Amino acid sequence: MTHIRFALIVLVAGCTQAPLRPVEPPIERPVDEKARYTAVPFTALPAWREARHATSLQAFLAGCPRPALARACGEATAVPAGDDDAARRFFETAFDAYAIRATDGGETGLVTGYYEPILAGSRTPGANYRYPVYGVPDDLISVELAATNPDLRNSRLRGRVVGRRLVPYYTRGEIDARGTAFAAPVIAWVADPVELFFLHVQGSGQLSLPNGERLRVGYADSNGHPYRSIGRALAERGELPLEQTSMQAIKAWGAANPRKLAGALAANPSYVFFREMPASGSPVGALGVPLTAEYSVAVDRRYVPLGAPVYLATTWPLSDAPLVRLMAAQDTGAAIRGAVRADFFWGSGEQAGAQAGRMRQQGRMWLLWPRGEALPGGG
Repeated sequence: MTHIRFALIVLVAGCTQAPLRPVEPPIERPVDEKARYTAVPFTALPAWREARHATSLQAFLAGCPRPALARACGEATAVPAGDDDAARRFFETAFDAYAIRATDGGETGLVTGYYEPILAGSRTPGANYRYPVYGVPDDLISVELAATNPDLRNSRLRGRVVGRRLVPYYTRGEIDARGTAFAAPVIAWVADPVELFFLHVQGSGQLSLPNGERLRVGYADSNGHPYRSIGRALAERGELPLEQTSMQAIKAWGAANPRKLAGALAANPSYVFFREMPASGSPVGALGVPLTAEYSVAVDRRYVPLGAPVYLATTWPLSDAPLVRLMAAQDTGAAIRGAVRADFFWGSGEQAGAQAGRMRQQGRMWLLWPRGEALPGGG
């Protein structure tokens, strides 16, 4: 029974993406939240006919096949590439549209952004490369809880063994404090501890090596501790106004306050471990397929099945200008919790990071689900 109590402490959703991409997480929804799916005509979707459906179709095809989507995937291959009208007609014929609402009736939710950062790094440590990118440590224990309780599907318990007890794994602060005594494989070394922190936030990234080569790393596992907002922690300490805790502002604060940096980073106990990934192409999301910049989205898969098309209506970062398009649900993250909750993938590099770091908008979501197929569970 001790293990059951421990599960309540460090239970997190299993995912292959970072568990904490938003700098500021959403307000926690009730754990028993359900989704309501209300059928609507495609004409009810804002700017539906004007959207670039050909690009959406290619993103959707990248995630095929999925069991419930197999027939639609097969039909999608016959649609001429680059034809927005043909792609739109395909989606209207193969799918029905459903407005997604949360249990409390809310039809709007938080939309954040994420990206793949590019950091200066090295295969070997040195004066300019002192901060390790860790692989999965040998003493990290991961237990799939669905094996004993089907209600805990997609949930995982993580810890380490001390004597005959399973205890919580080391926190971020404990891992950093152990230094070279921390027993985990080192994939590479990077120059900037704040950039490394945001590599954890994003869950994947590229390292630019001294010889000009690129090394890509992706999420492999985590220490199982819940995400705590570093932006909120800095605001509570009076270091930054809460409304100014963007990724860019946090990086600037870290550069200006090196002595306070370790304590600030330790406020978030969650820690991500990585694995090497193919250097070419796009980063891979939780669905196991390469993400499409500005057309892949991370969702809470309890309510939106991975692989499904999702129509998203929000606004551009720091703007009221509409951002409306058909996305492919191809990723997850432990901070992405709730029926109406999305994390917009902006791509790789500095420009994508600028957009992702500023994105904290409200938005609406519509699930496109194959005609004749039962709706996913949730309400």
